[in-house]
Amino acid sequence: MAEQMVLPVAGRELVERVRGLLPLLAEQAAEAERLRQPTDTCIRALEASGVFRLMVPRCYGGLELDLDTFLEVGLLLGEADTSMAWVTTFCVEHNWMLCQFPESFQRELYRERSHVLAPGAIAPSGRVRREAGGFRLTGRWQWGTGVMHASWVIVGAAPDGGDLGDLRFFALPIEEVKVEDTWYVDGMVGTGSNDIVIDDVLVPEERSVPIAAMVSGQAHGASLHGSPLYGTPMIPILMLAASMPIIGQARAVVRGFRQRLEEHVRLGSTRQQAEKPASQMRLARAHLEQYQAERLLRDVVAEVLERRGAASIEERVRWSTWVTHAVHQARRVVQDVSEASGASAHFLDHSLQRALRDVNVASCHVAFDVDARLELYGRQLLGLEPTTALF
Repeated sequence: MAEQMVLPVAGRELVERVRGLLPLLAEQAAEAERLRQPTDTCIRALEASGVFRLMVPRCYGGLELDLDTFLEVGLLLGEADTSMAWVTTFCVEHNWMLCQFPESFQRELYRERSHVLAPGAIAPSGRVRREAGGFRLTGRWQWGTGVMHASWVIVGAAPDGGDLGDLRFFALPIEEVKVEDTWYVDGMVGTGSNDIVIDDVLVPEERSVPIAAMVSGQAHGASLHGSPLYGTPMIPILMLAASMPIIGQARAVVRGFRQRLEEHVRLGSTRQQAEKPASQMRLARAHLEQYQAERLLRDVVAEVLERRGAASIEERVRWSTWVTHAVHQARRVVQDVSEASGASAHFLDHSLQRALRDVNVASCHVAFDVDARLELYGRQLLGLEPTTALF
């Protein structure tokens, strides 16, 4: 296994609390898939662990831990259930986002709570127009991860038909939106990432923030809070949130494959599968490729912790490309293990079958568009200007 970082005491304690929840999360995965949303049991247990407070400043009752702890927690959660890990890591990241809004809103939001459960729908699919005192929103936003247990929502849009550079995030209480049941998918079913519908709602000025400021690490949190975490560019944090459940699940799948080989005797054979050279080679390749994927992720986190907002465009482009490559490599690991695990792994209630469907869908996140990332990286290597600012 790729070596872990040395965490602060509070980080180690949180990791151990999360580790203790893994059997529960794994046991609840099938029920979450049946319900098409996270179970109340899992959400309550995760809240009690303090994981949603991971990136909330201490002044609001949070743990104010950094990306090293986030990495260990996210990989662990991914081992148990990709869908529940996805909801958790994104809700953690969305608390970081909320701490980038103006201070008056932050203080209002965290006055009586130490964390918020909120989806963050970044695709600018709604309409926004400026008005005195704020912005008026109307529209539908997809991919509402976390919305089924949310008290707030975050949506992205460009006011007055502006371009990508004008995008802003807007925060609304759940009571001001409608959640529409649209989450009929073939993987990540347990996330319950339903649509968010907003109909002519006025959002006060202090409940919005330019996305460009978050992307550059120069939003309000950078000056308000002492930890360097809040001056970290947004895209590496977002990509970490989305990648850890996939790479953690690949780690669990490889471990499960090894156990299966040690125990399984194929029909028509008298030898354990572990004694067959072909099986040994399959396991070795899966273990190596999973290790490489996790190592890439750890290297990116180490560099982000060192460089943060001082990172060059080249470094940030490389980070996003490395994470994308790691995600697609982890997906191939799960696919290869599934192929080598026999017909029983394709029953819908088999954990490996769920893993295969979940990682296939999760790796389709827009952040992991491998063609776009490789094109951007190639342009950078050739000294050409980037075609997007989302890196």
